[in-house]
Amino acid sequence: MRSRLYVPFAIAILGCVSAQAQTPPANPTPQAPPSQQSGPIRSQAANSLAAHATGPTLTLKEAEDLAIKRNPQITIGRLQALVSLQNVRESRSALMPNAYLSVTAADAHAGSRITAGALNNPIIFPRAASGVTVSQLITDFGRTNNLLASSQYQAKAEDMLAQATTAQIVLAVDQAFFNALETKALVTVAQETVTTRQTFVDKIQALTNAKLKSDIDLSFANVDLARGRLLLLEAINNYEASLNSLSAILGFQDQQNFQPVEDIKQTAPPAPDVNPLVMQALQQRPEVQALTDQVAAAEKFATAEHDLKKPTISALAAAGVTPVRSGQPLTNWYGAAGVNINLPLFNGFLFDARAKGADLQTEANRQRLSDERNNIARDVRNAWQDTNRAYERLSVTRQLREQANLAFDLAQSRYNLGLSSIVEFSQAALQKTEADIESTDAQYQYRLTQIVLAFTMAGPK
Repeated sequence: MRSRLYVPFAIAILGCVSAQAQTPPANPTPQAPPSQQSGPIRSQAANSLAAHATGPTLTLKEAEDLAIKRNPQITIGRLQALVSLQNVRESRSALMPNAYLSVTAADAHAGSRITAGALNNPIIFPRAASGVTVSQLITDFGRTNNLLASSQYQAKAEDMLAQATTAQIVLAVDQAFFNALETKALVTVAQETVTTRQTFVDKIQALTNAKLKSDIDLSFANVDLARGRLLLLEAINNYEASLNSLSAILGFQDQQNFQPVEDIKQTAPPAPDVNPLVMQALQQRPEVQALTDQVAAAEKFATAEHDLKKPTISALAAAGVTPVRSGQPLTNWYGAAGVNINLPLFNGFLFDARAKGADLQTEANRQRLSDERNNIARDVRNAWQDTNRAYERLSVTRQLREQANLAFDLAQSRYNLGLSSIVEFSQAALQKTEADIESTDAQYQYRLTQIVLAFTMAGPK
Protein backbone atom coordinates (compact mmCIF):
# COMPACT_ATOMS: atom_id res chain seq x y z
CA MET A 1 0.00 0.00 0.00
CA ARG A 2 2.83 2.40 0.84
CA SER A 3 4.50 1.73 -2.49
CA ARG A 4 1.26 2.49 -4.39
CA LEU A 5 0.93 5.86 -2.63
CA TYR A 6 4.60 6.50 -3.16
CA VAL A 7 4.53 6.40 -6.99
CA PRO A 8 2.03 9.22 -7.77
CA PHE A 9 3.62 11.40 -5.10
CA ALA A 10 7.05 10.90 -6.60
CA ILE A 11 5.78 11.54 -10.14
CA ALA A 12 4.23 14.78 -8.97
CA ILE A 13 7.53 15.87 -7.53
CA LEU A 14 9.33 15.01 -10.74
CA GLY A 15 6.83 17.00 -12.75
CA CYS A 16 7.43 20.08 -10.60
CA VAL A 17 11.18 19.89 -10.85
CA SER A 18 11.60 18.54 -14.38
CA ALA A 19 12.96 21.88 -15.55
CA GLN A 20 15.56 21.81 -12.82
CA ALA A 21 16.47 18.12 -13.16
CA GLN A 22 18.93 18.76 -16.03
CA THR A 23 20.87 21.51 -14.26
CA PRO A 24 21.87 21.48 -10.61
CA PRO A 25 20.42 24.24 -8.42
CA ALA A 26 22.55 27.29 -7.76
CA ASN A 27 22.75 26.63 -4.03
CA PRO A 28 22.34 22.93 -3.51
CA THR A 29 21.50 21.78 -0.02
CA PRO A 30 24.57 20.15 1.48
CA GLN A 31 24.05 16.54 2.49
CA ALA A 32 26.12 14.52 4.85
CA PRO A 33 27.94 11.57 3.36
CA PRO A 34 26.07 8.28 3.72
CA SER A 35 28.68 6.92 6.09
CA GLN A 36 28.01 9.77 8.53
CA GLN A 37 24.22 9.42 8.27
CA SER A 38 24.19 5.74 9.09
CA GLY A 39 26.91 5.46 11.72
CA PRO A 40 24.76 4.63 14.79
CA ILE A 41 22.51 2.27 12.85
CA ARG A 42 25.41 0.39 11.32
CA SER A 43 27.13 0.15 14.69
CA GLN A 44 24.02 -1.24 16.42
CA ALA A 45 23.35 -3.78 13.68
CA ALA A 46 26.98 -4.85 13.50
CA ASN A 47 27.26 -5.28 17.26
CA SER A 48 24.05 -7.33 17.43
CA LEU A 49 25.03 -9.61 14.58
CA ALA A 50 28.58 -9.99 15.91
CA ALA A 51 27.22 -11.10 19.29
CA HIS A 52 25.09 -13.82 17.70
CA ALA A 53 27.87 -14.96 15.41
CA THR A 54 29.87 -16.12 18.42
CA GLY A 55 27.06 -18.25 19.88
CA PRO A 56 26.88 -22.05 19.70
CA THR A 57 25.24 -23.71 16.74
CA LEU A 58 21.94 -25.48 17.30
CA THR A 59 20.15 -27.99 15.09
CA LEU A 60 16.47 -28.80 15.29
CA LYS A 61 17.14 -32.23 16.83
CA GLU A 62 19.43 -30.69 19.45
CA ALA A 63 16.80 -28.10 20.30
CA GLU A 64 14.12 -30.75 20.77
CA ASP A 65 16.37 -32.90 22.95
CA LEU A 66 17.34 -29.88 25.03
CA ALA A 67 13.71 -28.91 25.58
CA ILE A 68 12.75 -32.45 26.59
CA LYS A 69 15.56 -32.41 29.14
CA ARG A 70 15.10 -28.89 30.52
CA ASN A 71 11.52 -27.70 30.01
CA PRO A 72 9.60 -27.66 33.33
CA GLN A 73 6.26 -28.55 31.74
CA ILE A 74 7.63 -31.87 30.51
CA THR A 75 9.07 -32.60 33.95
CA ILE A 76 5.70 -31.79 35.55
CA GLY A 77 3.93 -34.19 33.19
CA ARG A 78 6.33 -36.99 34.05
CA LEU A 79 5.96 -36.37 37.78
CA GLN A 80 2.17 -36.45 37.49
CA ALA A 81 2.43 -39.81 35.73
CA LEU A 82 4.61 -41.13 38.57
CA VAL A 83 2.09 -39.87 41.12
CA SER A 84 -0.67 -41.80 39.37
CA LEU A 85 1.42 -45.00 39.61
CA GLN A 86 1.60 -44.55 43.36
CA ASN A 87 -2.18 -44.17 43.39
CA VAL A 88 -2.37 -47.61 41.78
CA ARG A 89 -0.26 -49.06 44.59
CA GLU A 90 -2.51 -47.34 47.09
CA SER A 91 -5.61 -48.94 45.59
CA ARG A 92 -3.96 -52.36 45.44
CA SER A 93 -3.04 -52.20 49.12
CA ALA A 94 -6.69 -52.81 50.09
CA LEU A 95 -6.42 -56.35 48.65
CA MET A 96 -3.38 -57.21 50.78
CA PRO A 97 -3.31 -58.19 54.47
CA ASN A 98 -2.66 -55.57 57.11
CA ALA A 99 -0.46 -56.53 60.05
CA TYR A 100 0.67 -54.46 63.01
CA LEU A 101 2.52 -55.07 66.23
CA SER A 102 1.12 -53.84 69.55
CA VAL A 103 2.81 -53.45 72.93
CA THR A 104 0.50 -52.62 75.82
CA ALA A 105 1.06 -52.06 79.53
CA ALA A 106 -1.62 -51.08 82.01
CA ASP A 107 -2.08 -50.72 85.77
CA ALA A 108 -5.42 -50.23 87.51
CA HIS A 109 -7.13 -50.23 90.87
CA ALA A 110 -8.18 -53.73 91.91
CA GLY A 111 -11.59 -54.60 90.52
CA SER A 112 -11.71 -51.47 88.30
CA ARG A 113 -14.24 -51.36 85.51
CA ILE A 114 -15.04 -48.60 83.00
CA THR A 115 -18.57 -47.69 84.10
CA ALA A 116 -19.24 -44.39 82.24
CA GLY A 117 -18.92 -43.01 78.74
CA ALA A 118 -20.23 -45.97 76.74
CA LEU A 119 -22.36 -49.09 76.80
CA ASN A 120 -19.60 -51.40 77.96
CA ASN A 121 -18.38 -53.21 81.02
CA PRO A 122 -14.73 -54.07 80.46
CA ILE A 123 -12.51 -55.15 83.30
CA ILE A 124 -9.08 -53.50 83.50
CA PHE A 125 -6.37 -55.98 84.45
CA PRO A 126 -2.88 -54.83 85.34
CA ARG A 127 -0.63 -56.34 82.67
CA ALA A 128 2.19 -55.97 80.15
CA ALA A 129 1.76 -57.75 76.82
CA SER A 130 2.73 -57.71 73.15
CA GLY A 131 1.12 -59.24 70.12
CA VAL A 132 0.42 -59.15 66.41
CA THR A 133 -2.89 -58.37 64.74
CA VAL A 134 -3.58 -59.33 61.12
CA SER A 135 -6.62 -58.34 59.07
CA GLN A 136 -7.48 -59.45 55.54
CA LEU A 137 -10.29 -58.44 53.23
CA ILE A 138 -11.96 -61.57 51.96
CA THR A 139 -14.33 -59.94 49.52
CA ASP A 140 -16.28 -56.77 48.99
CA PHE A 141 -17.90 -58.20 45.85
CA GLY A 142 -15.74 -56.34 43.34
CA ARG A 143 -15.56 -52.80 44.74
CA THR A 144 -11.83 -52.81 45.51
CA ASN A 145 -10.99 -54.50 42.20
CA ASN A 146 -12.97 -51.83 40.34
CA LEU A 147 -11.17 -49.09 42.26
CA LEU A 148 -7.87 -50.69 41.35
CA ALA A 149 -8.86 -50.89 37.67
CA SER A 150 -9.99 -47.25 37.76
CA SER A 151 -6.64 -46.11 39.14
CA GLN A 152 -4.79 -48.17 36.52
CA TYR A 153 -6.75 -46.53 33.69
CA GLN A 154 -6.13 -43.14 35.26
CA ALA A 155 -2.41 -43.88 35.41
CA LYS A 156 -2.45 -44.74 31.70
CA ALA A 157 -4.31 -41.50 31.03
CA GLU A 158 -1.70 -39.49 32.94
CA ASP A 159 1.05 -41.17 30.95
CA MET A 160 -0.71 -40.22 27.70
CA LEU A 161 -1.14 -36.66 28.95
CA ALA A 162 2.58 -36.52 29.69
CA GLN A 163 3.26 -37.63 26.12
CA ALA A 164 0.82 -34.99 24.86
CA THR A 165 2.63 -32.32 26.88
CA THR A 166 5.94 -33.43 25.41
CA ALA A 167 4.50 -33.27 21.89
CA GLN A 168 3.15 -29.77 22.51
CA ILE A 169 6.50 -28.56 23.84
CA VAL A 170 8.32 -30.10 20.87
CA LEU A 171 5.87 -28.35 18.53
CA ALA A 172 6.53 -25.05 20.29
CA VAL A 173 10.28 -25.67 19.98
CA ASP A 174 9.96 -26.40 16.26
CA GLN A 175 7.91 -23.26 15.71
CA ALA A 176 10.35 -21.11 17.68
CA PHE A 177 13.31 -22.71 15.88
CA PHE A 178 11.95 -22.08 12.38
CA ASN A 179 10.84 -18.61 13.39
CA ALA A 180 14.44 -17.93 14.38
CA LEU A 181 15.63 -19.34 11.06
CA GLU A 182 13.18 -17.19 9.12
CA THR A 183 14.02 -13.99 10.98
CA LYS A 184 17.72 -14.74 10.53
CA ALA A 185 17.17 -15.17 6.79
CA LEU A 186 15.24 -11.90 6.70
CA VAL A 187 18.18 -10.20 8.42
CA THR A 188 20.34 -11.44 5.54
CA VAL A 189 17.84 -10.08 3.01
CA ALA A 190 17.80 -6.73 4.81
CA GLN A 191 21.60 -6.63 4.94
CA GLU A 192 21.84 -7.31 1.21
CA THR A 193 19.24 -4.61 0.58
CA VAL A 194 21.16 -2.05 2.63
CA THR A 195 24.44 -2.98 0.95
CA THR A 196 22.94 -2.68 -2.53
CA ARG A 197 21.25 0.63 -1.79
CA GLN A 198 24.36 2.02 -0.07
CA THR A 199 26.38 1.22 -3.17
CA PHE A 200 23.75 2.93 -5.31
CA VAL A 201 23.72 6.01 -3.04
CA ASP A 202 27.51 6.24 -3.25
CA LYS A 203 27.25 6.06 -7.02
CA ILE A 204 24.56 8.75 -7.23
CA GLN A 205 26.51 10.91 -4.78
CA ALA A 206 29.53 10.78 -7.05
CA LEU A 207 27.41 11.58 -10.13
CA THR A 208 25.73 14.43 -8.30
CA ASN A 209 29.06 15.88 -7.27
CA ALA A 210 30.10 15.65 -10.92
CA LYS A 211 26.93 17.52 -11.94
CA LEU A 212 25.68 14.47 -13.86
CA LYS A 213 22.67 13.78 -11.63
CA SER A 214 20.33 16.10 -9.81
CA ASP A 215 19.82 16.35 -6.09
CA ILE A 216 16.38 14.80 -6.41
CA ASP A 217 17.94 11.54 -7.61
CA LEU A 218 20.21 11.59 -4.59
CA SER A 219 17.25 12.33 -2.32
CA PHE A 220 15.27 9.40 -3.68
CA ALA A 221 18.29 7.12 -3.32
CA ASN A 222 18.77 8.21 0.29
CA VAL A 223 15.09 7.62 1.03
CA ASP A 224 15.39 4.07 -0.29
CA LEU A 225 18.55 3.57 1.75
CA ALA A 226 16.81 4.82 4.90
CA ARG A 227 13.96 2.39 4.29
CA GLY A 228 16.45 -0.40 3.91
CA ARG A 229 18.07 0.52 7.22
CA LEU A 230 14.67 0.56 8.91
CA LEU A 231 14.00 -2.86 7.42
CA LEU A 232 17.34 -4.09 8.80
CA LEU A 233 16.60 -2.72 12.27
CA GLU A 234 13.18 -4.37 12.30
CA ALA A 235 14.67 -7.66 11.06
CA ILE A 236 17.32 -7.62 13.80
CA ASN A 237 14.70 -6.82 16.43
CA ASN A 238 12.54 -9.73 15.22
CA TYR A 239 15.57 -12.01 15.29
CA GLU A 240 16.31 -10.99 18.88
CA ALA A 241 12.69 -11.66 19.85
CA SER A 242 12.76 -15.06 18.18
CA LEU A 243 15.91 -16.01 20.10
CA ASN A 244 14.22 -14.91 23.33
CA SER A 245 11.26 -17.18 22.60
CA LEU A 246 13.53 -20.07 21.64
CA SER A 247 15.63 -19.69 24.79
CA ALA A 248 12.54 -19.61 27.01
CA ILE A 249 10.96 -22.72 25.50
CA LEU A 250 14.30 -24.52 25.90
CA GLY A 251 14.23 -23.78 29.63
CA PHE A 252 16.64 -20.83 29.87
CA GLN A 253 15.87 -17.66 31.80
CA ASP A 254 18.34 -15.56 29.79
CA GLN A 255 18.60 -15.21 26.05
CA GLN A 256 21.03 -17.67 24.51
CA ASN A 257 22.86 -16.53 21.39
CA PHE A 258 22.22 -19.73 19.49
CA GLN A 259 22.97 -19.98 15.81
CA PRO A 260 20.13 -22.12 14.43
CA VAL A 261 21.34 -24.40 11.67
CA GLU A 262 18.84 -25.40 9.02
CA ASP A 263 18.51 -29.02 7.98
CA ILE A 264 17.99 -28.78 4.25
CA LYS A 265 15.28 -31.17 3.13
CA GLN A 266 13.68 -31.64 -0.24
CA THR A 267 10.31 -29.94 -0.42
CA ALA A 268 7.64 -32.64 -0.63
CA PRO A 269 4.06 -31.94 -1.69
CA PRO A 270 1.28 -32.41 0.86
CA ALA A 271 -0.89 -35.53 1.01
CA PRO A 272 -3.59 -35.58 -1.67
CA ASP A 273 -6.40 -36.71 0.67
CA VAL A 274 -7.09 -35.53 4.20
CA ASN A 275 -9.37 -38.37 5.36
CA PRO A 276 -6.56 -40.89 6.06
CA LEU A 277 -4.79 -38.19 8.05
CA VAL A 278 -7.89 -37.63 10.17
CA MET A 279 -8.21 -41.35 10.89
CA GLN A 280 -4.53 -41.55 11.82
CA ALA A 281 -4.90 -38.61 14.19
CA LEU A 282 -7.93 -40.12 15.92
CA GLN A 283 -6.01 -43.34 16.45
CA GLN A 284 -2.63 -41.92 17.49
CA ARG A 285 -3.17 -38.59 19.23
CA PRO A 286 -2.26 -39.05 22.93
CA GLU A 287 -5.04 -36.67 23.97
CA VAL A 288 -7.64 -39.05 22.50
CA GLN A 289 -6.03 -42.05 24.16
CA ALA A 290 -5.86 -40.17 27.48
CA LEU A 291 -9.55 -39.26 27.37
CA THR A 292 -10.43 -42.83 26.36
CA ASP A 293 -8.59 -44.11 29.43
CA GLN A 294 -10.29 -41.48 31.58
CA VAL A 295 -13.69 -42.68 30.37
CA ALA A 296 -12.74 -46.25 31.26
CA ALA A 297 -11.46 -45.09 34.67
CA ALA A 298 -14.72 -43.23 35.33
CA GLU A 299 -16.75 -46.30 34.36
CA LYS A 300 -14.81 -48.51 36.76
CA PHE A 301 -15.11 -45.94 39.52
CA ALA A 302 -18.87 -45.66 38.96
CA THR A 303 -19.17 -49.45 39.23
CA ALA A 304 -17.19 -49.33 42.47
CA GLU A 305 -19.51 -46.65 43.85
CA HIS A 306 -22.52 -48.82 43.05
CA ASP A 307 -20.78 -51.69 44.91
CA LEU A 308 -20.88 -49.68 48.14
CA LYS A 309 -24.29 -51.22 48.87
CA LYS A 310 -22.84 -54.73 48.82
CA PRO A 311 -21.60 -56.45 52.00
CA THR A 312 -17.95 -56.57 53.03
CA ILE A 313 -16.42 -59.76 54.45
CA SER A 314 -13.09 -59.60 56.26
CA ALA A 315 -11.06 -61.78 58.60
CA LEU A 316 -9.14 -60.76 61.72
CA ALA A 317 -6.58 -62.71 63.77
CA ALA A 318 -4.57 -61.73 66.83
CA ALA A 319 -1.93 -63.56 68.90
CA GLY A 320 0.59 -62.56 71.53
CA VAL A 321 2.12 -63.13 74.97
CA THR A 322 1.39 -61.64 78.39
CA PRO A 323 4.53 -62.10 80.49
CA VAL A 324 3.35 -59.68 83.18
CA ARG A 325 -0.16 -60.21 84.50
CA SER A 326 -2.14 -60.01 87.69
CA GLY A 327 -3.19 -63.65 87.68
CA GLN A 328 -6.49 -65.18 86.75
CA PRO A 329 -8.18 -64.96 84.32
CA LEU A 330 -5.15 -63.85 82.21
CA THR A 331 -2.83 -66.50 80.76
CA ASN A 332 0.71 -66.20 79.55
CA TRP A 333 -0.37 -66.07 75.87
CA TYR A 334 -3.48 -65.36 73.84
CA GLY A 335 -4.80 -66.05 70.35
CA ALA A 336 -8.06 -65.48 68.47
CA ALA A 337 -9.47 -65.36 64.98
CA GLY A 338 -12.78 -64.34 63.50
CA VAL A 339 -14.74 -63.30 60.44
CA ASN A 340 -16.71 -60.08 60.19
CA ILE A 341 -19.54 -59.29 57.76
CA ASN A 342 -20.69 -55.68 57.30
CA LEU A 343 -23.92 -55.08 55.45
CA PRO A 344 -24.91 -51.42 54.94
CA LEU A 345 -28.58 -50.76 55.65
CA PHE A 346 -29.15 -47.00 55.58
CA ASN A 347 -26.86 -43.95 55.63
CA GLY A 348 -29.07 -41.11 54.48
CA PHE A 349 -28.81 -42.02 50.75
CA LEU A 350 -25.06 -41.28 50.80
CA PHE A 351 -24.19 -44.24 48.61
CA ASP A 352 -26.98 -43.41 46.13
CA ALA A 353 -25.63 -39.86 45.74
CA ARG A 354 -22.07 -41.08 45.25
CA ALA A 355 -23.15 -43.61 42.62
CA LYS A 356 -25.26 -41.05 40.75
CA GLY A 357 -22.41 -38.51 40.81
CA ALA A 358 -20.01 -41.10 39.42
CA ASP A 359 -22.43 -41.95 36.61
CA LEU A 360 -22.76 -38.28 35.68
CA GLN A 361 -18.98 -37.84 35.71
CA THR A 362 -18.63 -40.83 33.38
CA GLU A 363 -21.05 -39.26 30.91
CA ALA A 364 -19.19 -35.95 31.14
CA ASN A 365 -15.94 -37.73 30.27
CA ARG A 366 -17.61 -39.37 27.28
CA GLN A 367 -18.74 -35.97 26.02
CA ARG A 368 -15.22 -34.58 26.47
CA LEU A 369 -13.87 -37.44 24.40
CA SER A 370 -16.43 -36.80 21.65
CA ASP A 371 -15.63 -33.08 21.66
CA GLU A 372 -11.88 -33.77 21.51
CA ARG A 373 -12.29 -36.08 18.54
CA ASN A 374 -14.31 -33.42 16.71
CA ASN A 375 -11.70 -30.76 17.47
CA ILE A 376 -8.84 -32.97 16.34
CA ALA A 377 -10.59 -33.76 13.05
CA ARG A 378 -11.14 -30.03 12.53
CA ASP A 379 -7.50 -29.22 13.35
CA VAL A 380 -6.19 -31.84 10.93
CA ARG A 381 -8.36 -30.53 8.11
CA ASN A 382 -7.36 -26.93 8.80
CA ALA A 383 -3.68 -27.85 9.01
CA TRP A 384 -3.93 -29.82 5.77
CA GLN A 385 -5.56 -26.86 4.01
CA ASP A 386 -2.88 -24.51 5.36
CA THR A 387 -0.20 -26.88 4.06
CA ASN A 388 -1.75 -26.95 0.59
CA ARG A 389 -2.05 -23.18 0.52
CA ALA A 390 1.56 -22.75 1.69
CA TYR A 391 2.77 -25.23 -0.93
CA GLU A 392 1.00 -23.34 -3.72
CA ARG A 393 2.40 -20.10 -2.34
CA LEU A 394 5.92 -21.46 -2.87
CA SER A 395 5.60 -21.46 -6.67
CA VAL A 396 3.80 -18.12 -6.73
CA THR A 397 6.44 -16.36 -4.62
CA ARG A 398 9.19 -18.02 -6.64
CA GLN A 399 7.72 -16.57 -9.84
CA LEU A 400 7.21 -13.23 -8.11
CA ARG A 401 10.85 -13.15 -7.09
CA GLU A 402 12.07 -14.02 -10.58
CA GLN A 403 9.92 -11.36 -12.19
CA ALA A 404 10.87 -8.77 -9.57
CA ASN A 405 14.58 -9.46 -10.14
CA LEU A 406 14.08 -9.16 -13.89
CA ALA A 407 12.16 -5.91 -13.49
CA PHE A 408 14.87 -4.54 -11.20
CA ASP A 409 17.63 -5.40 -13.66
CA LEU A 410 15.72 -3.75 -16.51
CA ALA A 411 14.89 -0.67 -14.44
CA GLN A 412 18.53 -0.35 -13.39
CA SER A 413 19.72 -0.63 -16.99
CA ARG A 414 17.18 1.94 -18.18
CA TYR A 415 18.14 4.33 -15.40
CA ASN A 416 21.86 3.95 -16.10
CA LEU A 417 21.16 4.72 -19.76
CA GLY A 418 19.06 7.74 -18.83
CA LEU A 419 15.86 6.23 -20.29
CA SER A 420 13.85 6.31 -17.04
CA SER A 421 13.52 8.31 -13.87
CA ILE A 422 14.63 7.51 -10.37
CA VAL A 423 10.98 6.79 -9.48
CA GLU A 424 10.82 3.78 -11.77
CA PHE A 425 14.09 2.44 -10.41
CA SER A 426 13.03 3.00 -6.78
CA GLN A 427 9.73 1.25 -7.39
CA ALA A 428 11.54 -1.73 -8.94
CA ALA A 429 13.96 -1.88 -6.00
CA LEU A 430 11.07 -1.82 -3.54
CA GLN A 431 9.27 -4.59 -5.39
CA LYS A 432 12.45 -6.68 -5.46
CA THR A 433 12.86 -6.34 -1.68
CA GLU A 434 9.21 -7.26 -1.07
CA ALA A 435 9.52 -10.27 -3.39
CA ASP A 436 12.67 -11.46 -1.57
CA ILE A 437 10.86 -11.20 1.76
CA GLU A 438 7.76 -12.98 0.47
CA SER A 439 9.81 -15.80 -1.03
CA THR A 440 11.82 -16.29 2.17
CA ASP A 441 8.68 -16.24 4.29
CA ALA A 442 6.93 -18.76 2.01
CA GLN A 443 9.73 -21.31 2.36
CA TYR A 444 9.67 -21.32 6.16
CA GLN A 445 5.91 -21.04 6.44
CA TYR A 446 5.47 -24.19 4.37
CA ARG A 447 7.85 -26.08 6.65
CA LEU A 448 5.96 -24.78 9.68
CA THR A 449 2.62 -25.92 8.26
CA GLN A 450 4.12 -29.37 7.72
CA ILE A 451 5.22 -29.47 11.35
CA VAL A 452 1.78 -28.39 12.60
CA LEU A 453 0.09 -31.00 10.39
CA ALA A 454 2.42 -33.70 11.72
CA PHE A 455 1.59 -32.64 15.27
CA THR A 456 -2.18 -32.68 14.71
CA MET A 457 -2.02 -36.24 13.37
CA ALA A 458 0.73 -37.40 15.78
CA GLY A 459 2.88 -38.49 12.86
CA PRO A 460 6.54 -38.00 11.88
CA LYS A 461 7.58 -34.52 10.76
